[in-house]
Amino acid sequence: METAKITLKLLIHKTEGRVLFAEAGKDFVDFLFYILSLPISSIVNLLRNKNMVWCLGDLYQSIETLSETYMQSNKNKNSVLNPKSPPCPNEIPLSLPDHSNDTKPRKFYTCTNNGYCGQGGCYTRCPRSHVADTPSRSCPSCNETMTGEMTFVSADGTSTMTTAADAEKGFVKGVVTYMVMDNLEVMPMSAISYITFPSKFNVEDLGTLQEKVVDFGLDEGLKLLKASMECNNVLTSVFFGNMEA
Repeated sequence: METAKITLKLLIHKTEGRVLFAEAGKDFVDFLFYILSLPISSIVNLLRNKNMVWCLGDLYQSIETLSETYMQSNKNKNSVLNPKSPPCPNEIPLSLPDHSNDTKPRKFYTCTNNGYCGQGGCYTRCPRSHVADTPSRSCPSCNETMTGEMTFVSADGTSTMTTAADAEKGFVKGVVTYMVMDNLEVMPMSAISYITFPSKFNVEDLGTLQEKVVDFGLDEGLKLLKASMECNNVLTSVFFGNMEA
């Protein structure tokens, strides 16, 4: 299966060998928002084999080897080591490994008891006002097992009527082009951006600048995630290997 790719247009300072900014579309900015929404344990898991030397990696490994005996009865290690994906990973054109295949809708369960339950000698109908995320819980009101399946409806909804606002998925709108700085700051691209960028980046000779179109795939995505925790010149590091603390 062919890996998804995103196209970026980089503005490079040839003399200094650095990326000033990237001209990007919605897909790349959605990816940046997506990685910012990842749980920290997911990030640790993704970068464990990328020569990352940090204490969180050691913490992750120690939890892996910890016996389930020490966990609370209603908790397990997997909920810490492999937390649920961000709200809309399948709406992002480029999702990182481990978080691109979770297509199952979230489900909750409620009590199915239509009878009566005793409450201090006074019999009242079970209100069925509680929900659980597993069908093995007991209803706090009547103590029956909560097996009645309920389907979770996400924030973007599942209505059969699709509006213009619902048609576009992800995080940001796609009607504009975005400027992504070397340190990953994001802002909408505008005519004023082009006019002011020479002074913003202290560029005196426009002849030192070069545009370069590059592909951004999963490999670059992992490099970007790693570099974002190590330096301030992330795009330069990903595409040219020059890293500054």
